[in-house]
Amino acid sequence: MNDHAFPLRPAGRTRSPLTARKPRPAPKPVLVVLHQEHSTPGRVGRLLQARGHALDIRKPRFGDPLPSTMREHAGAVIFGGPMGANDPDAFVKTEIDWIGTCLKEDAAFLGICLGAQMLAKHMGARVYTHGEGRAEVGYYPLAITESGHSHAATAGFAWPGTVYQWHRDGFDCPNGAECLATGGDFPVQAIRAGSKVYGIQFHPEVTPAMMYRWSVRGYERTLMPGAQLGHTHIPGWFQHDPAIRLWLDAFLDHWLKEPAAAGTASP
Repeated sequence: MNDHAFPLRPAGRTRSPLTARKPRPAPKPVLVVLHQEHSTPGRVGRLLQARGHALDIRKPRFGDPLPSTMREHAGAVIFGGPMGANDPDAFVKTEIDWIGTCLKEDAAFLGICLGAQMLAKHMGARVYTHGEGRAEVGYYPLAITESGHSHAATAGFAWPGTVYQWHRDGFDCPNGAECLATGGDFPVQAIRAGSKVYGIQFHPEVTPAMMYRWSVRGYERTLMPGAQLGHTHIPGWFQHDPAIRLWLDAFLDHWLKEPAAAGTASP
């Protein structure tokens, strides 16, 4: 037996390459803007936490400030609420103005329902109540535009064909944004501005518990023209939610990618 049969490990190399790696830094928190005392971010919040992001929950309606920069956050989500983007409340104007921080820094932003209407209003588009008093409450078809199909193919997600709605206001697609999806009574359903700024009218965050709560507390909304009665919502969940869940999961992966990891900018 010669000296090379069992070569000795050089001194100082007692760790494997795996244990010697530096730990990755923790993901930045996601800013979550809510509008009622007991509101929650629902499934969106759970999926963000599952990806390692803490939730920095702010409620400007109750005096919470918004950050002056998005450098310390991975993204921001403004959720819905019973108020409107045209309401005169100071916190509504504060949130609408603050969206400019995300646009200026090209930070990841997602506006859901009211949040989407605030985004459109910040960009100069009309936010309006339906002329015939109609509302979308329940499950409704989603029609994807050519831009929406192209963007989804590049971003790696598939749009759901039917989505859960709870709103009586709509908005026009602002200059500087593109319309990704349309609907019936409210034609603009999803928009994108910049690389990571989105507004959607529908509610992918909703859970069955949230549906029950909204349908009881907002019962009068289910009686508006165009709305669907509350007892139809849960059956719609079982029929339509699997596709919504798959879309949301893939969408958040795209939305949270760091610029260096995102590859070529999507069209």
